[in-house]
Amino acid sequence: MKSLFAAAAALLLAATTGANAQLTKMTIATGVDPAFSQFYVAKEGGLFEKNGLDVTINTGPSGSAMVAFLVNNQIQAAYGSDLAGVINHQVDNNIVAVADGTYLWKWESVVGRNVDSLEALKGKKIGIAMGTGSEIFWRRLLEVKKLDLADYKMVNVEAPEMLAAIERGDIDAFAVWEPWPTRTLMTVKNTKVLATADGVVNNINFVYMNRGWIDQNKATAEKFVKALCEANDLINNDRPAAAKMVSKFLKMPLELATELMPKVYFDMDWQPRSLQAIKDSENLLVAQKKLKAPLDYKKYVALDLLKAVRPQNVKITEADLQK
Repeated sequence: MKSLFAAAAALLLAATTGANAQLTKMTIATGVDPAFSQFYVAKEGGLFEKNGLDVTINTGPSGSAMVAFLVNNQIQAAYGSDLAGVINHQVDNNIVAVADGTYLWKWESVVGRNVDSLEALKGKKIGIAMGTGSEIFWRRLLEVKKLDLADYKMVNVEAPEMLAAIERGDIDAFAVWEPWPTRTLMTVKNTKVLATADGVVNNINFVYMNRGWIDQNKATAEKFVKALCEANDLINNDRPAAAKMVSKFLKMPLELATELMPKVYFDMDWQPRSLQAIKDSENLLVAQKKLKAPLDYKKYVALDLLKAVRPQNVKITEADLQK
């Protein structure tokens, strides 16, 4: 009898090992907020596995911070801001944008402590996650409000550290994306929203990959993008189920995930506003004299993967990539 059980266990182990061996391993990376929900839902909902992928998700202080790991194929995909992609493409022009993932509708805010207005922040320290949508939002906000950037002291602070920094008094305010504004308002006394991005700027998060890796692993890359599109469908068609998956992955209260997700449009497409967001990032780098060379949109914008798996989501053409 023991021999029979042992044989059955061995067969089960062999079957499980065989099934796992058929999955292609990938490592991807992003930040820890619901704006990157397609990654989390594809993982928690089994959509990566359904498409033959064994995916490990690494998380960091922001999605933008993780884009740099695409250099030299340290990871196979990242999910971060429009600005982060352009910055890292200058370091390695193999880093390409493969899809417009999320349109940040009401996602960013300026939160201050013991102050009542943007004007009252003059001369004070503002926490900014440099090189991310946080910086784009802050600069654009001051431009729209006709306020002078030089009147404020920008301090480089990673998004997850902003709550603690404002509570300690290291900064007087910060400009950043959710969930940090909401969490700060819930946790730190005498804090309030001084401005939002609504009507000022709407950043876009893109999915990025390494062009060299794509060319060598085309079928796997297409399966990966297909899984993200299916995750996007689930998010838009069954928001309660998706919110539970996001809550589980991020270890975030379900109530918070449910409140935050409607502040983002989940797209997984290419459309004219996608290109405009990239151009806005390029213009910002030009103004800061940080752009090494004009951006070649035909090299940077990779339409082929989405065209292969969800052609109806590609609403721009190769001709649109000509500047």
